[in-house]
Amino acid sequence: MKMIKQFHLAAQYLATAGKSFLPHKKDDSHTNLGFSVADKSLLTWPLNTSGTELGLNYGTFSLDWKSSTIQSLSLKGKTHTEVVEWLSKMAEVSGLEKPYQYNLHYSLPYTMTGEKVFELSDSSEVQELIRLRGLAQNILTTFLKDEKLESEVRVWPHHFDTGAFAHLHDGSGKSVGLGLAIPDSMVNDFYFYISGYRGNTQLRTWAFKPLAQGTWKNNGFKGAILPASDITEATTSAFFKEALTMYKM
Repeated sequence: MKMIKQFHLAAQYLATAGKSFLPHKKDDSHTNLGFSVADKSLLTWPLNTSGTELGLNYGTFSLDWKSSTIQSLSLKGKTHTEVVEWLSKMAEVSGLEKPYQYNLHYSLPYTMTGEKVFELSDSSEVQELIRLRGLAQNILTTFLKDEKLESEVRVWPHHFDTGAFAHLHDGSGKSVGLGLAIPDSMVNDFYFYISGYRGNTQLRTWAFKPLAQGTWKNNGFKGAILPASDITEATTSAFFKEALTMYKM
């Protein structure tokens, strides 16, 4: 899964653009990203009143500086230093009041050095990454609407998950977090997840009945997971609906 690492690292340019140019928020939401299914791109929040955005285009493996015109930088063969220099120039040309700074406030499972070179090694893997991001965006948006839950669907650059968080507003004081996670120590695959909360405490799942799709976890992470390989939209929607029903009991 070499390309997920490449895109995870590249997404940090968008996160640090949010950190450089937007008012800071305690929950770090100024650094989170949208995903455009049509453009196959991650996008920052607007970085100024003119609507300037920075995008990471999966289809072209490039950074897109979207201001009055679109300026693109292909990442293939570029070093980290070259990318930072380009972003600094774009910010200056666009008249942004602050300089661009690559300054992460969290650690990643990979290192980024000045001479780190981006590689486009597997185009078929890129297409699968596009499919999964689009699938997650569509499923979560539809699920939230159908269940009358209010949340934006955003990509969080630290762990690189597509996620949403919504209060149930049923008098229980419960809320749910749900989304698509990248492979980690719990699952060696992309996987959909949903977990319940009361306040900041995850709800235990040991008493829940087994799911038709997916499995419950109760050690460390408490919630339900569903591996995403070869999964359909209908199966994933059914997984979320069944798990949510258990949390509402």
